[in-house]
Amino acid sequence: MIQIVHPAQVLLSKLDGFRVEFKESSSRADIVLDRPPLNLVTLEQREQLRVVFEALDEDRRVRVIVIRSAGEHFSGGGDISGLVESSAERVSRLAWSVSAPARCGKPVIAANRGYCFGVGFELSLACDFRLATETTLYALSERRHGQLPGSGGSARLQKMVGTGRTKDIVMRSRQIPGPQAYDWGIATEFVPDSDLESATDEMVGELLAFSPAAQRAAKRLLNDMEDTSLSIGIEMEGHVNGRLHNPDDYRRHLEALGEK
Repeated sequence: MIQIVHPAQVLLSKLDGFRVEFKESSSRADIVLDRPPLNLVTLEQREQLRVVFEALDEDRRVRVIVIRSAGEHFSGGGDISGLVESSAERVSRLAWSVSAPARCGKPVIAANRGYCFGVGFELSLACDFRLATETTLYALSERRHGQLPGSGGSARLQKMVGTGRTKDIVMRSRQIPGPQAYDWGIATEFVPDSDLESATDEMVGELLAFSPAAQRAAKRLLNDMEDTSLSIGIEMEGHVNGRLHNPDDYRRHLEALGEK
């Protein structure tokens, strides 16, 4: 009898530089980057992260995903040694893997401290929320290696902060500290480094208070509306809201307001 092994099983036979933590009682899954001291991300790790995000998206027990790091740095960037032997086709697929948090239907939080460079920054930009501290430094420094950001970094950043600031970051390889990232709208929240874990817990708790179906619909709608005109976006919003319409939900809400 021939035993067929799914490619994902081979890919995930040993996680490369990260681990996954999950407690069913919390409805939260943590992806923890753990390759000391800088948590450099290899090419295989990017592919593994994609498969893990896809698996967590399918797991109904998981409602919120957090990506964080062990140690003082989120990630110093990518391990470029793997690029020497890689084909152009494999390199071009890296953007698809790093975009996995954005495609995931569930809320994804990036807890960023210390260095958040290169692919570490790109991975964080693909998340829905970024928490930064006074130790956080964001950078897309591929220009120093004669390359460009290749996993969605410049494209996502341009949507967030505009062309001028993106040129400043990419073309000058500028490092953006946490407070500035928050002022520019790159970071969702800015907290003291000692409060990063508690702030992450608090955000997870807030997200868990909402309907999973509504959260998934909101994320997909907001992602899709980035590339549409205002009129089409309004039309899309109306259709999505109509599909979510449930009179019982409104009735329960009115009853709760009446009790208050």
